[in-house]
Amino acid sequence: MTISARNGISDGTGIDRDSPAMDPAAILARQRERESSARTYARTLPIVPVRAQGATIVGADGRSYLDCLSGAGTLALGHNHPDVIQAITAALSRGAPLHTLDLATPEKDAFVEELRASLPPGLGSDVKLHFCGPSGADAVEAAIKLAQTATGNQTMLAFTGGYHGMTAGALAVTGNVAVKNPLPAVGSVVRLPFPYPYRCPFGVGSVPDRAAGPDGAELSLRYIERLLDDPLGGVTDPAGLIVEAVQGEGGVIPAPDSWLRAIREITRRRGILLILDEVQTGVGRTGRFWAAQHSGITPDIVVMSKAIGGGLPIAVIAYRAELDVWAPGAHTGTFRGNQLAMVAGRATLRRVRRDGLDERAARLGSRLLAGLDHLARDRPHVGDVRGRGLMLGAELVDPTGTADAVGAYPADPRLAALVRAECLRRGLIIELGGRHGAVIRLLPPLIIGDEEAARALSILADAINAAVRRLTAVPTPSTGREAG
Repeated sequence: MTISARNGISDGTGIDRDSPAMDPAAILARQRERESSARTYARTLPIVPVRAQGATIVGADGRSYLDCLSGAGTLALGHNHPDVIQAITAALSRGAPLHTLDLATPEKDAFVEELRASLPPGLGSDVKLHFCGPSGADAVEAAIKLAQTATGNQTMLAFTGGYHGMTAGALAVTGNVAVKNPLPAVGSVVRLPFPYPYRCPFGVGSVPDRAAGPDGAELSLRYIERLLDDPLGGVTDPAGLIVEAVQGEGGVIPAPDSWLRAIREITRRRGILLILDEVQTGVGRTGRFWAAQHSGITPDIVVMSKAIGGGLPIAVIAYRAELDVWAPGAHTGTFRGNQLAMVAGRATLRRVRRDGLDERAARLGSRLLAGLDHLARDRPHVGDVRGRGLMLGAELVDPTGTADAVGAYPADPRLAALVRAECLRRGLIIELGGRHGAVIRLLPPLIIGDEEAARALSILADAINAAVRRLTAVPTPSTGREAG
């Protein structure tokens, strides 16, 4: 099947615009009336998807959209990939049970085999898996509980800018202050500085010339070591340290590989369990199958969700066998045995591995990053571009403001929101993240074509130009006459 710009998937049916159910304005109005005010994407992307294939979504309005959000990184193979559809259809056709709690099934056994074969080397052939509830946040909760149970300690270490989910424990280790303020504090969490060259927490950024002194990443490591070893530092014995190899919601900020290796050594020497959150970075997103492979580190616990389910909800943690100290029922969840997600996930993992889509993400991501860099050269409102693989970001700023000590201009969330809207008008779906929501994020599916990727860059450049014009437009002076 193919997708046309007007009528979605060409299966002979098209879109029945006479049906009240297909009236996008009415559907959106009912959603606003009936759903929680906490909804997010529906506010800023007011479309009603009805068909999707690959990197394309067709809305109920008949328009086609190039999807560079891909379910916030969930759809590694894009929408409705034939391998995923075939796997789901086959499971349904043979009458496989859809709900099995944590019972063993052939589908689960095959998924476990495929997932274990893909894991970062070093976890060991006896690595353990624990199936959690259906979201990445629940896997983070499980990882925290496992670290606390295995070590007997309670304190968690987490980083500025980190995002790990919205449940209580996951939110505690998340950096977003706005969503934490109304709620009581949960557990003991010590916040550590994440290296962020453009807005360096130490005010030095990256220092190419080592003779000029340490850069922000080196200062971060020095700070962490001295804090943990200071008897008056106020940090009780930590259970674990949780980190993203590339901060996603925090603004697409890659951690330097050398910094991650040093963090691994710091935690190893002090008996602190290293938890790597691969919920968004996993399954080829950053140009390696797992982001840990860039630095060569072996975490103690890996948190996984999103792409491992092939578009369906599933969450898993993998950890060293000696940490398997849980009693039966220590962490459970009714929907931890999603069979369709397992068959879809196995098909996804196999296709990414067989087609080398992680390597392709690295190559295409490098070209896109170079394109973003070129785009930024004559657009002073683009303060910084960064990313790894097909996890890319561009930080929008107000170049008329006062730069900080590192040379970074103030974030411009109004401009970012306008760019997102202008992209949508032109048929490109993107999202925002980072401080003040001023970072444009590109998370296309790994199967996005070269021409589609080039089109996304072209649309983004045009959208930035249009948004800047709208933001800086000078109102026309009134003539004192009203139009007739």
